[in-house]
Amino acid sequence: MYLGSLLLLEGRMQMLSIIIPCFNEEGNVAEAAEVLKDTLTSADIEYELVFIDDGSKDRTRQKVEELHATHPVSLYSFSRNFGKEATIFCGLKHCTGDCAVIYDCDMQFPASTIVEMYRKWCEGYLVVEGIKKECQRESAIKKWGANGFYSLLKKSGKIDLRNATDFKLMDRKVIDTLNSMPERETFFRALSSWVGFTSCRIEFEVEDRKNGVSKWSFISLVRYAITNLTSYTFLPLQATTVCGIIFLVLAMCTAIYLVYQLLMGQVINGYTLVVFTILMSSSILMIALGVIGLYLAKIYRELQQRPRFIVEKEVIRK
Repeated sequence: MYLGSLLLLEGRMQMLSIIIPCFNEEGNVAEAAEVLKDTLTSADIEYELVFIDDGSKDRTRQKVEELHATHPVSLYSFSRNFGKEATIFCGLKHCTGDCAVIYDCDMQFPASTIVEMYRKWCEGYLVVEGIKKECQRESAIKKWGANGFYSLLKKSGKIDLRNATDFKLMDRKVIDTLNSMPERETFFRALSSWVGFTSCRIEFEVEDRKNGVSKWSFISLVRYAITNLTSYTFLPLQATTVCGIIFLVLAMCTAIYLVYQLLMGQVINGYTLVVFTILMSSSILMIALGVIGLYLAKIYRELQQRPRFIVEKEVIRK
């Protein structure tokens, strides 16, 4: 029997940890805390709020500290910006609940869905995935890019992450499993699916951002995709191998064609062909070296054993 069901039978209150990554969210912190308080209190759910400040340049840290007297709030503030993956795993490391959910501070994830997730956990599900419905507000380019990225992951990693988000609830057993993984560069969405466990899905509609603007630029999204693709799959290495095979086949076909022309007594003007061949082969070689370099850099960073994040200041809930 699962933890949620056991605790219900024992009559114990089950603690829910809300992990809230923040980066320059001073305008959303207080409102997010109030929305969560109203929603979870009305549902009679004991909870804690675990704010992770990812090196914000505004007053995000101070705003969270102001909540400490009136809310069950813990704060872990990074010494600099380490990225969202680091904030999630920091929250997983320090949360104390029997289960935990990842909740963005911009409140685009509906708080009411957390209650649904919690009920599913009490039924025995160890992972409750938040799956967003088709978002009409996203641009065609962003949709195309996301679909392409998740299609590559599905083919290479055998995991379907289409419309998946970081918005999910996990049992303590799942949290402990994720915390036991030693790698420094992580992809939370993929790893939380890879570990398995009994799971279910709940669809939700993405709400409008309450305050501020998204911190994700096009360049940062591309960088995020490349980092996670190379962290979780070997597809780029396999793709360069396929390109090499294709180029070899083309070279062999070209050689056969040239031999045929010689046998037929035709004059071969090979200057253009030579230039094209050199440029094509050089391009493929440089791409291959670049991909290998990405993986070598990841191996090097893993061998350095540097921490995923550095906490400059922490405030523990009362």
